[in-house]
Amino acid sequence: MKKLFTVALIAMAFMVAPSVNAQFADLQKSPTDIAYAKADRRAKPTIKVIYSRPQKKGRDVFGGLVSYGKVWRTGADEATEIKLFKDYNVGGKTVKAGTYSLFTIPGEKEWTIILNSDLDDWGAYAYKEGNDVARIKVPVLQGKESVEAFSIGFKAVDKGYHMVLGWDTTLVEVPFYN
Repeated sequence: MKKLFTVALIAMAFMVAPSVNAQFADLQKSPTDIAYAKADRRAKPTIKVIYSRPQKKGRDVFGGLVSYGKVWRTGADEATEIKLFKDYNVGGKTVKAGTYSLFTIPGEKEWTIILNSDLDDWGAYAYKEGNDVARIKVPVLQGKESVEAFSIGFKAVDKGYHMVLGWDTTLVEVPFYN
């Protein structure tokens, strides 16, 4: 009887195990990250960006892996999302507090930065220009060192923040003013 109970228990474990494993996805090749703009570590953020971080892995990034002149999801996987906790001036236009998709159009000398009202899209495949909330152009800067994983960060400036996008030796700064 004890052997029968043990065999039944093992059989049940094998029957349950596949269903449990099927609920979990594999690890992402481009891990998701979050960048915050805030006054200090303890302050609540005023901007939050959720994005995935593709890796360079020896590849030519801009003009290769990421085409010049085409709308890019600004990272990997799902379109990058940016949440403004208050109204900001972006390129001379007031953008209301809310959540937007962040798209870019990389170029050799300048990028177009796009805040779009569509959310929860995979990549930029469903991007619709008619849903743009703001578009600005920013110059391309050259970093001193190569950045292996696409990265987004913020730096405080007078009257707001610059969102810094960097990958390989390319950097762009996007102004968000109070």
